[in-house]
Amino acid sequence: MPIPPVLVRLIREHRQHYGVAPDGRLFRAAGGGRVRSTEYTEIWQAARKKALPHEDQGTPLAAVPYSLRHAGVSLWIEAGVDPVEVARRAGHSPAVLWRFYAKILRGSKDHANELIGQALAKQRV
Repeated sequence: MPIPPVLVRLIREHRQHYGVAPDGRLFRAAGGGRVRSTEYTEIWQAARKKALPHEDQGTPLAAVPYSLRHAGVSLWIEAGVDPVEVARRAGHSPAVLWRFYAKILRGSKDHANELIGQALAKQRV
């Protein structure tokens, strides 16, 4: 999967600092094996407490790890990445992307108008 260079750098730094499991996995349990779902849940909840302001800790914000996927896809859309490319990177069809992210996709009307205006301005030169 193509990822932005900034994420490649972060993953390389993580690998350099922590290494990988014998089977090549990037993340592993303290004993070196697979991270069990119970451990993952405990770690996730502890990370939420450290990362979120106190007033957000009782809310559904980032309540489950899947929230990161949703936030990532939402970020790509809001950044102006072509929805077909967003769907491909997320492992969705464009139809699924539209179903679950329609509100965000519809919200890009002003940005789309800006891009069209810029393209038309170039044509007049």
